[in-house]
Amino acid sequence: MKLQVTHSTRYDYQPAVETAQHMAYLQPLHTAQQQVLSHQLDIQPAPASLSRTADVYGNTRCFFSLQTPHRVLDMVARSVVSTQPSSAPASSIGWEAARELFRYRSGGPFDAAAEFVFASPFAPRDAAFAAYARPSFSSGRSLLAAATELMQRMHADFRYQSQSTQINTPALQALAQRTGVCQDFAHIMVACLRSLGLPARYVSGYLLTQPAPGTQRLRGSDASHAWAAVYVPDLPPGQRWCDLDPTNRRAGWHSPGEDYVTLATGRDFGDVSPMRGVIHGGASHTLTVGVTVEPALNQPSSGSQSQSQTQHQSQTQSQSQSATVTIASP
Repeated sequence: MKLQVTHSTRYDYQPAVETAQHMAYLQPLHTAQQQVLSHQLDIQPAPASLSRTADVYGNTRCFFSLQTPHRVLDMVARSVVSTQPSSAPASSIGWEAARELFRYRSGGPFDAAAEFVFASPFAPRDAAFAAYARPSFSSGRSLLAAATELMQRMHADFRYQSQSTQINTPALQALAQRTGVCQDFAHIMVACLRSLGLPARYVSGYLLTQPAPGTQRLRGSDASHAWAAVYVPDLPPGQRWCDLDPTNRRAGWHSPGEDYVTLATGRDFGDVSPMRGVIHGGASHTLTVGVTVEPALNQPSSGSQSQSQTQHQSQTQSQSQSATVTIASP
């Protein structure tokens, strides 16, 4: 499936910002199941400097600085991505056996996924998370079966409600109120798995959704999405992360489905926030975000440049001249 994603971010400042340093995570991942055909980032006003690097998790992050006073920062990220369905590898490892692999033993083998067992600021380990997860993790049950049932229970038990939480709402609070948005559900699921001693990571991205019957798709009305992934250690390297979306009760290897676009992975939202920065000035600001995700029609093939882009689903984020950075297919 070929999808185009457009993610626009606008900050209106009062008074003007004098100087600023920003970091953006807006370029989708290029993986075996997802190929980035093109990516374009337009920034107004033009940055004084701009660079791209890979972070420790393999995500692409863009650094840029603004050295002239400005009352508006306007960014538009456009991507065209080709996604593929994936077949489920066979895994029979029990969840207790998987947990034992990540217990510390002096001189034992190292697995980089061990980092995802530990607590992180948005996904702590806590007895309340373990208690909620425990009914799905009975003795001897396979890791995949248990994690999938946990996802299904969350889908049934939790109510999705826009603006019911904020970026900084603790996952424990969202667990207690059984209400939130996809970001909350992803953090809760990650925290549940970690609280049982299992590696789990946070995934940010987009989801293609269809407008209601009889209505037109409104460009810019979609939102970012987020889900969780559990590490399955008995599979070959490169195939060990199974993605689980409790918001929509969807699961798959490296992605819940070909209608998803994976943007970045990390310990929690704090690692992969689409936009963050430090500013001098601008005592108050208004943030406007617009996202569109839709099928890419008559888009350039791999290796060419893209002139448009789109995105969709639900996650909240807070936080002339122009500069354009274009990346062709690897």
